[in-house]
Amino acid sequence: MKLIQFTLKDDLEQTLRIGGSVDGIAFCELESKGTMRDLIRRLDGSQAALEGLEARIRGAEASYTREQIRLLSPLTDPDKIICIGLNYADHVKESKMQTPKVPVLFPKYRNSLIGDGDAVVIPRDVQQCDYEAELAFIVGRTAKHVPIEEAMNYVFGYTIVNDVSARDIQLNEPQWTRGKAIDTFAPTGPWIVTADEISDPHRLDISLKLNGEVMQSSNTKELIFNVPYLLSFLSKTITLQPGDIISTGTPFGVGMGRNPQVWLKDGDVTEIEIANIGLLSTTYEAEKE
Repeated sequence: MKLIQFTLKDDLEQTLRIGGSVDGIAFCELESKGTMRDLIRRLDGSQAALEGLEARIRGAEASYTREQIRLLSPLTDPDKIICIGLNYADHVKESKMQTPKVPVLFPKYRNSLIGDGDAVVIPRDVQQCDYEAELAFIVGRTAKHVPIEEAMNYVFGYTIVNDVSARDIQLNEPQWTRGKAIDTFAPTGPWIVTADEISDPHRLDISLKLNGEVMQSSNTKELIFNVPYLLSFLSKTITLQPGDIISTGTPFGVGMGRNPQVWLKDGDVTEIEIANIGLLSTTYEAEKE
């Protein structure tokens, strides 16, 4: 089951709506009150409630095609966005850093979230804007001190995150947040695929194209710290809430690691594809004076 947040393209008030799709490309509307985070909280990890939601989607009479809607980030108000750095060995090597003994963490915030097809705005002060294709998982219920063997029971679903990064800020300051949590620097989507549809999140091909050219191509089996480890590790000190986004890191092939280096510029387009999840498209534009 795919779950989305969207507005109708002909809706001048741009009312946020929640919708879903099962076994098809058309989307029905589930409700137009609250947000996806509210829906995930109400489901509270209940399999029966999730099955009831799927039945509602299957029984919906009206539906929308992709052309009729504007997809938003599938979560617009998460309590937390936690990103993992240096979580693929080949990316650690291209970054000329040491393999971490524990996960490297940094935050992004709601200001960074945009949806499929939206534009990243490159600030005037940023000259080295980079892409990062990442698998993200969504927390389904409150998680604290979760044993690793139980961690997957707390995963609601999966989506794609583009961890856009300003390298000239990130790598020239003692911490990464200001170079990572920039407005529009977390394209996310195009939807959430519920966990029951992903038999193994550690066997998914992941790739990124820049203006049609493949720049990143890997598989999530190469993750250093996998999904259950990350959820359990984080929950030891941070109470994870329904709707929290955990982005698991990027593989080899970022612009920073290339020779010559490749930096995103006005007019560029990236497409991130993860098997069994979908494709996230993002455009880039320079900040106007």
